[in-house]
Amino acid sequence: MTIKYNILFLFITFTFLGRSQETENKELTVETIWKEYQFFAAGVEGFRSMNDGEHFSKFSIIDQDKSIVKYSFINRGGAGEVLVNGKDLIFQGNKLKVSRYEFNADETKVLLVTEEEKIYRRSYSAVFFLYDISTKELQPLDAEQSPQTLASYSPDGTKVAYIHANNLYMRDLTSNKTLQLTKDGEFNKIINGTTDWVYEEEFAITKAYDWSPDGAYIAYLKFNESQVREFTMTYHYELYPDLYTFKYPKAGEDNSKVTLHIACTKKGKSRPVDLGEYEYIPRLKWSNVENKLMALTLNRHQNHLKYNWVNASEKNLLADVVYEEKDAAYVEIDDNLIFLKDGKHFIRTSERDGYNHIYKIGITGNVKQLTTGDWDVVDFKGVDQDNGLIYFTSVESHPTNKDLYVVDLEGNNKRLLSQNKGWNDAQFSTGMKYYVNNWSDANTPPVYSLHTAKGDLIEVLEDNEYLQLALKDYNFQPKVFMTVEGYDETLNAWAIYPPNFDSTKQYPVYFNVYCGPGSNMVTDAYGSANFAYHQLLAQHGYIVFCVDTRGTMYRGAKFKKSTYLQLGKLETEDLIAVAKNLQKLDYVDAERIGIMGWSYGGYMSSLAMTKGADVFKMGIAIAPVTNWRYYDNIYTERFMRTPQENAAGYDDNSPINHVDKLKGKYFLIHGSGDDNVHVQNSMEMINALVKADKDFDLFIYPNKDHGIYGGNTRNHLFRMMFEYTLKNL
Repeated sequence: MTIKYNILFLFITFTFLGRSQETENKELTVETIWKEYQFFAAGVEGFRSMNDGEHFSKFSIIDQDKSIVKYSFINRGGAGEVLVNGKDLIFQGNKLKVSRYEFNADETKVLLVTEEEKIYRRSYSAVFFLYDISTKELQPLDAEQSPQTLASYSPDGTKVAYIHANNLYMRDLTSNKTLQLTKDGEFNKIINGTTDWVYEEEFAITKAYDWSPDGAYIAYLKFNESQVREFTMTYHYELYPDLYTFKYPKAGEDNSKVTLHIACTKKGKSRPVDLGEYEYIPRLKWSNVENKLMALTLNRHQNHLKYNWVNASEKNLLADVVYEEKDAAYVEIDDNLIFLKDGKHFIRTSERDGYNHIYKIGITGNVKQLTTGDWDVVDFKGVDQDNGLIYFTSVESHPTNKDLYVVDLEGNNKRLLSQNKGWNDAQFSTGMKYYVNNWSDANTPPVYSLHTAKGDLIEVLEDNEYLQLALKDYNFQPKVFMTVEGYDETLNAWAIYPPNFDSTKQYPVYFNVYCGPGSNMVTDAYGSANFAYHQLLAQHGYIVFCVDTRGTMYRGAKFKKSTYLQLGKLETEDLIAVAKNLQKLDYVDAERIGIMGWSYGGYMSSLAMTKGADVFKMGIAIAPVTNWRYYDNIYTERFMRTPQENAAGYDDNSPINHVDKLKGKYFLIHGSGDDNVHVQNSMEMINALVKADKDFDLFIYPNKDHGIYGGNTRNHLFRMMFEYTLKNL
């Protein structure tokens, strides 16, 4: 009843808002989306707030040279002050191609990132240069130990630390001497100051070192990955393929042995820190007033988090646990470790009361909750300590909407700052004086606007008006939101209906899903190229549908963690239940329901086509996990524990163990260079399908990683999926 009522109600709204078909519309094709990129919104170039909080710097083109220019947040009409002119960035006769930059503490010098090359999702190698703004002197950071990564100034700007060949170095800019702080770094054995593959992917960090406030110490992590098993990928470039072997700890397998060390920058000697028992060190950060360090540790099950307080001045570096948190399932790790000015309190977001909220925690153990309610905080945006204010985004109004709020440091006087319903995000200036708000809704491209910290609008920076007109020219239909009945929970969903939708006719339904923990798809936000692709399907007569099943976010910890120890089970039950309810609607062709998903979504589409074979006629699985035993241990064990502890949880919901149920058309797609979800997953799925004598379709993109992009790849992929859908659904 619920789903039928909502769809019919929203159809009336949709018909009223629909554009007259008397107007000639432009033809929407895969090529207009993925070759001409017509539906990607314009943004506001990334800005770097200056120390005064009144100005920002960004790249600007001056006489065809990429330069760094300083602008005022308020007086934006001016030409700006040129800090680094691109014409001055010539070294040994070659013009530098700068991709990123970082100022020192007093903003008189700049670290320039050149020749940047991607390694994995977040890691990179590069050649760094030092530039003096006043003298215009340009020099390489280290011409001999090159390339480098993760270079950063000390707090006083007199030194630079960086990583080369898995070792941590420091250059003293006063003496121009370089000190090698570690010497045991070796590929696939020892890593200093940066992270191994699994930390980078699952804890979202690559920089594994931090300067003390006075620059006297550098705390860093050492990864001993010599016992981690290796995975080899084949790259097809030359006459003979290249092999790339790296350390990848799969579920239940050995991790790197990670230890914390503190190096003295004067003498270059390091000392280990005793953190007691732990498996992971996902974060470390110095206090802002003393040479005291906070290091977070987790056990292997990731359900016991400790905040370890270390005094670098002591002879024996023995940590004191000042705060800890336990959970029956797992504890989330984030970047919300913010020290207050007194150095004795810090901010953390936690689900300890059942929803994600903000807490002020003292190193003596006192805890004060600053936000409360049956809703989740999404992002912690920062603290204005001078005025005692905290800024954050939350889904208080609804799990599909994100809004910007401010609350004081005592948890009082919470106030809504964002003005438009939909999806809001904000980037603040230094000192929290101004912010740029990025707002969109499902049917409106992003609008960027500059505001005072009180929320007052100063200026609209980019409204994407041209794109809004394009959506009309191509006859885009509204994405409409609803609630639907799942297996035993009411779920949030959206749908896009074909133009001139007629409820007396029947239409096929195309599910687009993800369903995994940590990522919602039913949000009131502009969907860019995917939104356009779904419009293309709608224009060819499909109802495009999406639902967030149990296990997704923004509905509290109980809802999100309900899938603990059995990933895939409840999500599949929900997808099948929702699809069966859709089949009961008069305007749905019950025999033509298909599903598509990428990554975790590919896992779900594979389960839907096997466990739900009587409901789903066609399925497309891109880069799917087909057996959690093949995936990395930090992610998988967070939700499933180890295969040794939970064999049934792994096997009962692995698609490779249900291929005998397959009935419909199944299309499997993977990139052979996927370092994240290895193509091994698809190869094992192929073996299982062949053994079960099941027909299927397959496409492998040579050398492409998990994103499957580059050149004409995305255009080819979506054209292939589109034609497959037209033929089989």
